[in-house]
Amino acid sequence: MTTVQDLIDRLDAEAAADADPATTPDVGIIMGSDSDLPVMEGAYDALDDLGFTEQTDFDDAPAERFTYESYVVSAHRTPDLMYAYGETAADRGLDVVIAGAGGKSADLPNMTASIAYPIPVIGVPVQEKSVDSVIGMPTGAPITAVDAGKSYNAALSAAQVIAREHDSVEDRLVALHEDQKAGVADVSAALHDRGLAGFRERDDA
Repeated sequence: MTTVQDLIDRLDAEAAADADPATTPDVGIIMGSDSDLPVMEGAYDALDDLGFTEQTDFDDAPAERFTYESYVVSAHRTPDLMYAYGETAADRGLDVVIAGAGGKSADLPNMTASIAYPIPVIGVPVQEKSVDSVIGMPTGAPITAVDAGKSYNAALSAAQVIAREHDSVEDRLVALHEDQKAGVADVSAALHDRGLAGFRERDDA
């Protein structure tokens, strides 16, 4: 069985490895519990849509240039792991962290933002009741946050951070945005041209 200390040791070893940034995960996805995963899967989807690949082995990078990793890190049950993750983020090559947490005391995004500073952290309130906790950071310890459940948007924001240094990621963001615009145009035209009844028949087909 893997222990919290095993994970901390793993993170410390990766931080000490001085790996080539081109082979390390660019985005970290963390969440307070695996029960948050149904909401946080949107972040995986967005990164996949942008051509990122999940990296599950730090020492064996996928062929794709841009990758992401994920961990369950509880601010309340595993604070030592949270500190280790935040403190090693930069040395392990991460450019940005997406952190999701639920409940009224959703502290993981805020605490990670403070510990990992100046690495940007994008907070995802998993539930509506988590919003105030996630966005309530004091001056000097900033966090970017999306609305409750909007982990897809969080991943797009993470990619925007990386795109400042990598034109290929910017191109992927623009292409994805254009695809989404085209999808709206198709739906709009179908509703107008077919009318409500015809549009509903289209959806039922």
